[in-house]
Amino acid sequence: MPVDVLFESLDQSGHALCLAEIALLEEEIPRFMHSIIQQGMIVSALHNHWLYTRPTVMYIHIQSVEPPINFAKKIASSFSSLSSYPVA
Repeated sequence: MPVDVLFESLDQSGHALCLAEIALLEEEIPRFMHSIIQQGMIVSALHNHWLYTRPTVMYIHIQSVEPPINFAKKIASSFSSLSSYPVA
């Protein structure tokens, strides 16, 4: 499933606008969203792209201003909360 992670230019303190759009199965959303929020990131949108699909795939948008490596580690930690997501 698609995962897009973007980082804007770093500021003088090493922080950047960090954005992600991640496709998840509908039943994975509550656990994943809880993990994201617990780590202080913002869920800016949750929606679907396709109607009448089975299983239902949802797209979650995440944002934060912080060092990009911290953002990436938090996203990776949230992936570990999913049992069905193929992340090594």
